[in-house]
Amino acid sequence: MDTATPVQRRVARPRADALRNRERIVAAAREMFVEFGPEVPFDEIARRAGVGNATVYRNFPDRDALAREVVCAVMDRTSEWVEQALAEGGDAFETLSGFVHFAADERIGALCPMLSESFDQHHPDLVAARDRVTELITELMSRAREAGQLRPDVEFGDLMIALSQLTRPLPGTACRGIDRFVHRHLQLFLDGMRAPARSVLPGVAATVEDMRRA
Repeated sequence: MDTATPVQRRVARPRADALRNRERIVAAAREMFVEFGPEVPFDEIARRAGVGNATVYRNFPDRDALAREVVCAVMDRTSEWVEQALAEGGDAFETLSGFVHFAADERIGALCPMLSESFDQHHPDLVAARDRVTELITELMSRAREAGQLRPDVEFGDLMIALSQLTRPLPGTACRGIDRFVHRHLQLFLDGMRAPARSVLPGVAATVEDMRRA
C-alpha cells in the first residue's frame, strides 16, 4: 500500500496592507508616546493611525508589546544611520555630532521613560536591538577618540545620559515649543566633549555596564 506524500504547507506571509497597518500603528504610537507619554490610550493611537482598535490589538496584544516595537524601531533606524555613517568615513567628530543630532530627531529622550521597571528589559528583540546600537555608537566614539578629537575621559554612558536628558520634554505647559532649543543645547554639549579638554570632569565616567545596571 502506497503511503500518501505529506502536503507541504506554505507559511503565510503577512499581506502588504497588514504590514502597512502595522507600520502606521508603530509610527502613530511613537508620535503619541512623545506627545502624551506611555499611558496614551490604545483607541487614540488607533484613531491617529487610521485603523480600528481590533487591528491594534491584533498586532500588539498589550502595551509592552507596542512600546517594545516602538523602541526597537527607533534603535534599528539609529543603527542603520550609524552603519552608513561609518561606511562613508569622513571627519570622526563631525560624524559623532551628526549621530547626536539624528538621535535627537528620533526623540530618544521622550521614549526612554517607557522603559519602566515593569518593562521586560530582557526580551530578545530588545536585547538584540540594544546590543547592536550600543556596539555601533561605541565604535563611533572610539573612532573620534583615536583621531584625538574626543576627550579621553568621556564614555558611552556619559554621551547617552546627556543626550537623553537634553532631548527629554520638560514638564508643564509653559515649556511648549522648547524643542526649538534642543539642537542648540546639544551643540554646546558636543563642544564640551571635544579634545583637548579644558577642565577636569568630576566623578567617574559612565560606562556601558553602568547603563545596563541602571
